[in-house]
Amino acid sequence: MFAIYRRLYTYDKTPLNAAIESADETQESWRREKITFDAPYGQERVTSYLFIPKKGKPPYHTVLYFPGSGVIGLQSFQNESNWAYNFLVESGRAVMFPIYKGTFERSDDLKSDSPAETSLYRDHLLIWAKELGRSIDYLETRDDIDTDKLAYYGVSWGGSLIQLPAVEDRLKVNVLVGSGFYFTKAFPEVDQINFVPRVMAPVLIVNGRSDFFCPVETCLKPFYDLLGTPEKDRRLVITDSGHVPPRNELIKETLDWLDRYLGPVQ
Repeated sequence: MFAIYRRLYTYDKTPLNAAIESADETQESWRREKITFDAPYGQERVTSYLFIPKKGKPPYHTVLYFPGSGVIGLQSFQNESNWAYNFLVESGRAVMFPIYKGTFERSDDLKSDSPAETSLYRDHLLIWAKELGRSIDYLETRDDIDTDKLAYYGVSWGGSLIQLPAVEDRLKVNVLVGSGFYFTKAFPEVDQINFVPRVMAPVLIVNGRSDFFCPVETCLKPFYDLLGTPEKDRRLVITDSGHVPPRNELIKETLDWLDRYLGPVQ
């Protein structure tokens, strides 16, 4: 049955027709490229921002980022705060930030990150997985990216979308922040419960002890315990905080985890 669900996430590897629309060199720590490429559905173009570190040397380890639900309804990427991922670029890693359907300037009928037994939610989740895969397809065309050293990094909403790392085998390691089970159901082909056991790559989860979105005993621990990742390759860090872990702990745990499984950056 899961094999049938899994096939829904596949897409045809049609030409990307990628273009670098602009490049911003104003930041001290990185160059930001605005990239567009053909979506693996319809006639749409996907926009993705690639942050290339000025520290270190290529080919760069790269982290694919999925943000929190605050981006739903935002009208422009210029309104995005980079607090959650700027330390990754400053450490010498590249960060790929796709503008997923339903977010920023690609806003549509999606109003919430909560799962629902609706075609709207199901179709969006399938699209997000394909957009993540298409972003990796683009990274594979670049000589300055080491596509054997790819990580998934999801915060809050992105931290709970376990379906994405479950279906994308090219991700070598995962960092989930503010993660866990939702308390609403979705159709089985996009329900978290059917995907958590299929994640096999290393997983770090960083959550707050007083997270009102995801209580430890009822939301977080069942999620962690059901991971398919071997015990030796998973780590659960519970910080004395709410939904957002202390920044110093998040940075330390994340960079240590990436160093452990991808190696230190050059």
